[in-house]
Amino acid sequence: MKSVDFASLLCSRLCHDLVSPVGALSNGVELLADETDPEMQAQCLQLLADSVQQAANRLKFFRLAFGGGGNFSAQVDVREAQTAIQGMFPADKVKIEWLISPSVLPKTAIKVLLNLALIAGDALLRGGVLQVAAEQTGDMLDIAVRAEGPRLLLGEDLRQALNGGSPESEITPREAPALLVRTLLAESGAGLQVSEPEPGVLLLGVRCPVCPGA
Repeated sequence: MKSVDFASLLCSRLCHDLVSPVGALSNGVELLADETDPEMQAQCLQLLADSVQQAANRLKFFRLAFGGGGNFSAQVDVREAQTAIQGMFPADKVKIEWLISPSVLPKTAIKVLLNLALIAGDALLRGGVLQVAAEQTGDMLDIAVRAEGPRLLLGEDLRQALNGGSPESEITPREAPALLVRTLLAESGAGLQVSEPEPGVLLLGVRCPVCPGA
C-alpha cells in the first residue's frame, strides 16, 4: 500500500472518532445561544466541557498512536501511554488495568501497545476490563493486551487484518490500526498472536526485540 493511502486511512479513522465530540460541541453552542434558563445554560456548559475533554483525550491518544517523526524521542514515558488509554475509554464503561514494569518504552512499542489497546477496547461492546501489560527480559519485550467483558466482538475483518490475511487494498479506516500494528511489527521482525475466538475474552500478544527507537 502506498504511504499516502495508508496515511489517508489513519486520518479517516481519526476523523471518525472525533466526529462525535466535535458534533456535540456544535450542538452545545447552538443550544447555549438560544437558551435563557440558567439551569439549562449550566447543562449546556457542562456538555461543552465534557465534549472538549473527550476531543482532547482522543487527540492525545491518536497523537501517540498514529503520530511520529521527530516529535518524539526514541524512548517514551509509559505514563503518557497510560494517560492516553485511560482518556480514550469512559471510566464507567471500561476498567483499565495497567501492568507495565518498564518506566519507558521505545516509541514503536508504544504505538503497538496503544493500537492493540484501541482494537481490544473497541471490541468491548458493553464495557468490561482492559488489561495492558509489558515486561522486558534481557533484549526482548513482551506486550500483552487482554479484554474481557459480557459482550466482546472482534470482527473477522479485524482478525484477518491483524493476522495478515486481508489484502491491503481491502483495508478500511476501521482496520487501519491493525494494519499499522502489522507494519510496525514486520519492520522489527516481531510477530503478533491473536487468541482464538472465545466468548467474552480476547488476548493480543507481541514479543519483539528491544533496541533504540524500535
